[in-house]
Amino acid sequence: MNIQHEIETLIRARYPLIYIVSGEEMRVQNLIVEIAQRRQKKVYEWSYCNGIVPAGTSIQSQKHRNAATRDPLTALDQVIEQVEPAIFIFKDFHPFLTKNNFAIVRKLKEIALHLKNSFKTIILISPMMEIPMELEKEITVLSFPLPEKADLSILLDKIIEDVKQFRQVQIELDDVGRERLLQAALGLTLGEAENVFAKLIVKSERLSGDDVAEVFAEKQQIVRKSGLLDYYATDEHFSNVGGMTVLKEWLNKRVVAFSDQARQFGLPAPKGILMLGVQGCGKSLCAKAVSSLWQLPLLRFDMGRMFGSLVGSSEENVRRAIAVAESIAPAILWVDEIDKAFAGSQGSGSTDGGTTARVFGTFLTWLSEKTAPVFVVATANDISQLPPELLRKGRLDEIFFVDLPSEEEREEIFRIHLVKRGRDPQNFDLKPLVACSREFSGAEIEEAIISALYDAFYAQQELATEHVLNALRQTVPLSKTMDEQINRLRSWAEGRARNASVVRSLKAEEHRRVEL
Repeated sequence: MNIQHEIETLIRARYPLIYIVSGEEMRVQNLIVEIAQRRQKKVYEWSYCNGIVPAGTSIQSQKHRNAATRDPLTALDQVIEQVEPAIFIFKDFHPFLTKNNFAIVRKLKEIALHLKNSFKTIILISPMMEIPMELEKEITVLSFPLPEKADLSILLDKIIEDVKQFRQVQIELDDVGRERLLQAALGLTLGEAENVFAKLIVKSERLSGDDVAEVFAEKQQIVRKSGLLDYYATDEHFSNVGGMTVLKEWLNKRVVAFSDQARQFGLPAPKGILMLGVQGCGKSLCAKAVSSLWQLPLLRFDMGRMFGSLVGSSEENVRRAIAVAESIAPAILWVDEIDKAFAGSQGSGSTDGGTTARVFGTFLTWLSEKTAPVFVVATANDISQLPPELLRKGRLDEIFFVDLPSEEEREEIFRIHLVKRGRDPQNFDLKPLVACSREFSGAEIEEAIISALYDAFYAQQELATEHVLNALRQTVPLSKTMDEQINRLRSWAEGRARNASVVRSLKAEEHRRVEL
C-alpha cells in the first residue's frame, strides 16, 4: 500500500488525528489536496504565523487571514465550528504537544471524539514526532517516505523542459547517465534534488551523468547538519590498493548491486562486510576505495561520538545516526575498529550500567533488520574483542581476513607508493626491496619510502634503491613485536574468514622448520 492510498484510507475510515512525520510540508500538502479533491472536501492549513487559512494561500495574501486563529486553542475551536466536510493541516504543531501544554492536549483529545462522528480530519505535519501519553490512543502516526526514483525522474524531466529555452545549456544525459544521476539523488527530498539539479545547470551550463559528485555534496550538507556522522569525500581508488585480489573481485561483482536491474533480477542489496586483520594492511583504505568504485557517499560512524551523559541518550544517538545514513541511502557506512567500539559490551552491566551493551544491541538489531540500501564496511584488528553476535551470518555478507602482503603484493605496494611520490618504479631494483620487507605491512612500506625520501632530500640526492633499503633495515615491523597476536589472529581466521588475497602457496619466504 503506497502512502497516498494509506492516508486516503484513514481519512475515509474517519480516523480523527493523523500525524505525518516529514520535513516535506508542501509535498505532503499537495498529496492531501489531491485526496480532498477526490473526496470533495475543503482543505485548510494552520501555522503559528498565519493561523487557519485555505490551503495554498500565498504568504503575501491578507484576505483570508484571521489573526485570532494563530492561537492553537482558538484554531481548534474553528475546527469544531466548521460544518462542511474538511481536512485541517496543522504544520509544526509538535511544540504544543509537550506536557506543559495540557490545555491544548486536552482540547485535541475532546476534538478527536467529536471528529469520529463528522466528515472532518486533522492532519499534523512535523519533521519530528512529539506525542503526549494522553493522545497515544487517538493519534495514528505515518512516516512519509522520501521521493522514489520515479518521483525524481518526473522532477528531472520538468527541469529539463524548463531549461530548453536557454540554448547555452547542454543536456548530456543518455540512459546510463540519467540512471547514475537519479541513483545519486536518492535520499534527497524533492526540494533538495531540485536545488542540486538547478545548481549543476547554473554552475556549468550543462547536466550530465558525470555530475554525481555535486549531488553527493548536497548529501554532505545533510550529514553535516546531523553532527553524528562524518562525510568522507575521498578520491582513493583500488588502483592505490596493493593485493587483496579476492576482496577486489568480490566488490567488483557488486558494482551494480543497488540498481533497479539488480532488484528486478531478484538480488537483494548487499548488507556489508567485516575486514579483520593486521594493522596497517589497508582495511581503512579499502573502505574509502569502495566509495569511489561504487560511486556512493561514504559516511564514518564514530562510536565515541554516540555516547552521551544522559540515560538513554547514547541509544537515541545511534538511532539518529542510523536514520541519517538511511535518509541519504544508497550509501556506505564505515565503522572503523568496531572491536574497540564495542569492547566490553558483554561486561557492560558492571562497568557502565549496560550502556555499551544497549548501544551494541541497537546496532545489531539494525544490521539484521535494515531494508535501506546502506552497505556497512566494518574493520577490526583484535578478534578477542569481537562479540560473537556480530559474526553471525545474515548480519553481514562476508568476513574477510587481511593478512600481511605476500611477495607479489609487496612489489605492487612498492610500485604504487613510488608512483604516488612522483618516482618511476623502473628506476628501482624492486627484488631486494621485496626481500628486505618480508612480513612488513603496507603502511610500514609506505613509511619506509617516506623516511628514505627525507634521507635523500637531506643528502641532496635523488631517491635510490639504497635509500629505501636503509630505511627498511632500520624498521622493526609490527609482525616481530606482535608475533604471538598475529599468529593467533591467523589461526582464528583459518576456516572462519575468507582470505582477502589469493591463496598463498608455500614459497621461499615460508620456510619449513625441522629439528636437526
